[in-house]
Amino acid sequence: MVPLLLLLRHYSIRRLHNHHIKPFTTTATHPLHIPLSHPTYQIWSSNTSLGKTLVSTGLASSFLLSKSPSKFLYLKPIQTGFPSDSDSRFIFSKLSSLSLLRNLPLFSSHSVLHSSLPAGTSAKFSPQTVPGIVNLGFNEEWGKSELSDGRELICKTLFAWEEAVSPHLAAERENAVVEDSVIMETLERCLREGLEDGNRERMEVFCVVETAGGVASPGPSGTLQCDLYRPLRLPGILIGDGQLGGISGTISAYESLKLRGYDVIAVIFEDHGLVNEIPLMSYLRNRVPVIVLPPIPQDPSNDLMEWFDESHDTFNSLKEVMLSAYSERTQRLSDMAKRAGNVLWWPFTQHKHVVEESITVIDSRCGENFAVYKVQSNGYITQQFDACASWWTQGPDATFQTELARDVGYAAARYGHVMFPENVYEPALECAELLLKGVGEGWASRAYFSDNGSTAIEIALKMAFRKFTFDHGILLDFLNNDTAKRCIELKVLALKGSYHGDTLGAMEAQAPSSYTGFLQQPWYTGRGLFLDPPTVFMCNSIWSLSLPKGLCSETLKLEDTTFRSRDEIFHTSRDKSNLARIYSSYISQILLQYSGSEGISYIGALLLEPVIQGAGGMQMIDPLYQRVLINECRAQKIPVILDEVFTGFWLLGVESAAELLRSVPDIACFAKLMTGGIIPLAATLTTEGVFNSFLGDSKLKALLHGHSYSGHAIGCTAAAKSIKWFKDPQTNFNITSDQSSLRELWDTELVQQISLHSAVQRVVALGTLFALELQAEGHNTGYGSLYASSLLQSLREDDGVYMRPLGNVIYLMCGPCTSPEICRQLLIKLYKRLEEFNQVKEKLESSTF
Repeated sequence: MVPLLLLLRHYSIRRLHNHHIKPFTTTATHPLHIPLSHPTYQIWSSNTSLGKTLVSTGLASSFLLSKSPSKFLYLKPIQTGFPSDSDSRFIFSKLSSLSLLRNLPLFSSHSVLHSSLPAGTSAKFSPQTVPGIVNLGFNEEWGKSELSDGRELICKTLFAWEEAVSPHLAAERENAVVEDSVIMETLERCLREGLEDGNRERMEVFCVVETAGGVASPGPSGTLQCDLYRPLRLPGILIGDGQLGGISGTISAYESLKLRGYDVIAVIFEDHGLVNEIPLMSYLRNRVPVIVLPPIPQDPSNDLMEWFDESHDTFNSLKEVMLSAYSERTQRLSDMAKRAGNVLWWPFTQHKHVVEESITVIDSRCGENFAVYKVQSNGYITQQFDACASWWTQGPDATFQTELARDVGYAAARYGHVMFPENVYEPALECAELLLKGVGEGWASRAYFSDNGSTAIEIALKMAFRKFTFDHGILLDFLNNDTAKRCIELKVLALKGSYHGDTLGAMEAQAPSSYTGFLQQPWYTGRGLFLDPPTVFMCNSIWSLSLPKGLCSETLKLEDTTFRSRDEIFHTSRDKSNLARIYSSYISQILLQYSGSEGISYIGALLLEPVIQGAGGMQMIDPLYQRVLINECRAQKIPVILDEVFTGFWLLGVESAAELLRSVPDIACFAKLMTGGIIPLAATLTTEGVFNSFLGDSKLKALLHGHSYSGHAIGCTAAAKSIKWFKDPQTNFNITSDQSSLRELWDTELVQQISLHSAVQRVVALGTLFALELQAEGHNTGYGSLYASSLLQSLREDDGVYMRPLGNVIYLMCGPCTSPEICRQLLIKLYKRLEEFNQVKEKLESSTF
């Protein structure tokens, strides 16, 4: 007997008066683990009182009374109107009667795990007192027949309230609101207990989870049930409406489920003589079976035994559809890894190291969690937190994911794709205006759309080179056909360790690296001047500065290279420091060599990843160095490009990383998080001066660059939604009240503790990013290193944390909406695995000697 946690929730006056529905905030304290060893389905309904429980009963009858040994597990997570109304008790009593009528012995049990105090009092169960919490709990079997030949019915109600109203009202009025995570974890436990019993391996088992009310009826916390149960993503049976108006209601319910990524296996409803199945089958285009039940007797005294007999063949048909769909689903999941290994060519992957067991089969995504299929133990679905944010694109929680899906679907239905040049439509216009008022505020006046970060960089280079040639008179020379007298070569000034994409032009603007070598790009020449930058990191709980050889000076003091806090690194008071003068002198001397003399190349653009170099190893570049570099280039009329594909939209704790530099660019590139990760889109923002350098009478002077999907209406819709969502404190609880920054997501003490670990060389924690470099030597360092593989494997398999390394650099990345508590748990799991990793490493080293 488990008592109900009467969790008290603060309700604002606005919600109490207006019944506002709260956002979906399910956060399980451990990864959900859903068995696939036996068919499990969710029973949904287009509305209340359409016969969900009758269908559950009919399925139980069809399954149990035709198979032996067999077990039917019925779970009702949410029940109101208790104890006078109990769906699990109804199934228990009806199946007991049906088994007696058919002379088939059946062991059956019914239990209620938790109830509110009023519901328990009405049921005449005695209250229990648990230290610190006064609850009422009960777990009672209301009857059972004798166990015989292995037929077993288990009926459970998980949470019950007395008042026969919507669960959110009943829970609120009875002072017994249950958090979404508690419901989910209780349901998961019941599924595992009912389906993973070792003694049941040879028994055929069938499970249904029946919802309350309609598809979009609120649960106890106010979360819509279609959102509440989404982490499980159980395949569903939809109970439609055969009455007048039922076609519309059924289609609406179906679309609500599909919008959230559910699989609807069949639609079934009572025949009211209106032939609703015909338009429904037409709408569904025969993708989903539509099954019609005989009319249900309305006489309350009717025990429905004859009706169940009459409906027996119909329920048999539904059961076979469900069994077939289950078999097909599990087969698909089981085969996916092998099929993928035979046909897919994955990016950044050495396929010689890929074995079938190492391939992650992802069934779905809910917010920040993957639902990963595991073939062990007859198959199950488990959660893994996407701690690399799917290559830095992901920011939505489950609520926002649904919102994006709805808006993207609307845009697809309204626009599809339309040609962009000299056309305008709302999504593109809104997105451009939001970009200019947000990440481009105070400097940008134009937005140029493309399809990904690499192409945004190529466009930026074209723009910067035009602006440079315009400002320095080179363009006029060209137009006057005077170029034969000059040797014009434009180079990019960039940093070693930078990464700007994989297209050929973007690669030319990067220093030599694993990504640009002969094995990857034989054409690569490196058309740039690549400076070795100073980096900042935490080691042994202290923030320190590491200077390249060319910047070291005997005049530097300890206070120039160590910092009391991370914030001090970004403070503009450093602009007057001795280090700033050293930076300025060094950079100005380099630029002097590229002043445009005859036969010497020009520096035509400065290209920077602001503050953090992503693919280059999560290096934090000294912001003072980048600020001085920008100022020196601007003094030489060299256009400044900021590559914010990785850093933009709150990834570093502010909307644009330019805010951390206290500098503005001439051109900036954005992608990834801009659309919330739901669809590709990129934007290159520019000043009006850059735009004007392309104006002229001839079309040949225009920017002759474009993509078929430029200004993609669906992408622009997603971007507009994401920009507003991340920035609004009403939707993103991590945003400060002035909308200037994210609150600190990574626990400062844990970050310091990890930086003290003997296995760790350096740590960086900023915004949504936490990164560390493992202590390693020789072939265990660099991008090609497999040094971190065992550590990451443990985090994936044992802790439900999905990570990909950058050689011996590993990182955790969350989204702008991720709660600090989730980030804290990620750090705890990482630290635990570092301890184990270190122990194994020390054991191997000691055995070597």
